[in-house]
Amino acid sequence: MAATDALSRLDKKLALEIPDLDKNDRYFEGEQPLKYMAKAMEDEIGDRVYQLIINILRFGAEAYENRLDIEGFRYRGRASSDEELWRIWQANGLDEQSQQAHLDSIALKRTYAIVGSGDEADADPIVTVESPFQVFAERDPRTRKVSAAIKRWEEGEGTDKVQRATLYLPNSTESFAFYKKEWWSTGPADEHELGMVPVVPLVNNPRILRPDGRSEFVDIIGIADALNKMATDMMVSGEYHAMPRRWATALSADDFVDKDGNPIGVWSRDAGRLWATESEKTKFGQFTETDLAVFHNSMKLLIQIGSQLLALPPHYTSFVGENPTSADAIRSSETQLVKRVERKHTYLGGAWEDVQRLVLRIKNGSWDQEALSLETVWRDPSTPTVAQQADAVVKKVQAGIVPIEQAREDLGYTQEQRDRMLEMDARAKSNPDIANLTRAVNGG
Repeated sequence: MAATDALSRLDKKLALEIPDLDKNDRYFEGEQPLKYMAKAMEDEIGDRVYQLIINILRFGAEAYENRLDIEGFRYRGRASSDEELWRIWQANGLDEQSQQAHLDSIALKRTYAIVGSGDEADADPIVTVESPFQVFAERDPRTRKVSAAIKRWEEGEGTDKVQRATLYLPNSTESFAFYKKEWWSTGPADEHELGMVPVVPLVNNPRILRPDGRSEFVDIIGIADALNKMATDMMVSGEYHAMPRRWATALSADDFVDKDGNPIGVWSRDAGRLWATESEKTKFGQFTETDLAVFHNSMKLLIQIGSQLLALPPHYTSFVGENPTSADAIRSSETQLVKRVERKHTYLGGAWEDVQRLVLRIKNGSWDQEALSLETVWRDPSTPTVAQQADAVVKKVQAGIVPIEQAREDLGYTQEQRDRMLEMDARAKSNPDIANLTRAVNGG
């Protein structure tokens, strides 16, 4: 009974999260409803003009995610990444899944990673990335660590559709199915005795009293709504601009009917090419054409405000004039964006380290105390030029500040590339001809 009670409690909390998640997801996909437009105008325009979405939200989220690349995991005091952890990482397809997890975390406020044992006794642990639409983790108010979690999903179609769920507790995992308005266990619980829930939240912008984070869209949704409204208004005004507005006196609405005597709508009437009447008192004229520059300026201002809230550099939105941006100006303008990404490195890296500790626990059967010093190796989020970066690294090596291996890591070479370089170095030292050539090149 205790397990089903916990499952029902978590299921309700998951359901409460769905509306907010759905809202953020719609904004990310550019499927949000148009705001700030009168219903009467929408009804009158009909299908003639569709909402124009300028998806600055997706652009901003992808700008962050593009700089969140994991290159390995290493123990404190070791120069290179751990090969076994990286092998398991790649075997689980986490090169790709981690990118999806980071992107959804930025847009939706969090995602999850679930660690489990393999199907075979000697198989590698399985790590999957999960959507917050299907997973919810409850935290202990004292430690803020995950104390229980649920994954819920549907299987089948139509009358064969079945609601299923898995309950994750610190020492057990149990599967359930929903039948006759109740959750029923579908088998014995897996008593893994981990002492830790194998569900790790990947949270965006957590706070002390809001550890489950918030979407990167929170501050900019209103700006996006205003931008899309202005863009749509521009399209509506473009119709009037393409068909200059006209005026007439001594005409009434009854004069505008179709061949069957039915009234013509306002929009159709305005779009008509020819107005004619037999009345001698009627006069016709035309208003001055509309200037759309006011929309251009308003949209530019809204995009600039949105870019500032997202810490996007000016050259991302091409508001830097006609002259090409210099490399120094690019690096300077990216400072705030890079710092925000580095902050994400901190809490996302901590989550991935928890995932790897669980991997080691399941694989080895016991907790590895040395794994407490694990650190995530991230690719440099800044964008220095290759020449400048290489020049700085070479100077550090020549001054004896960093060794060659660290220099290669700073230059962005992967662990596999660095390992091959070490092999090449060893072959070069053992071959007299190559060694003499190296000394000659280096002026030795």
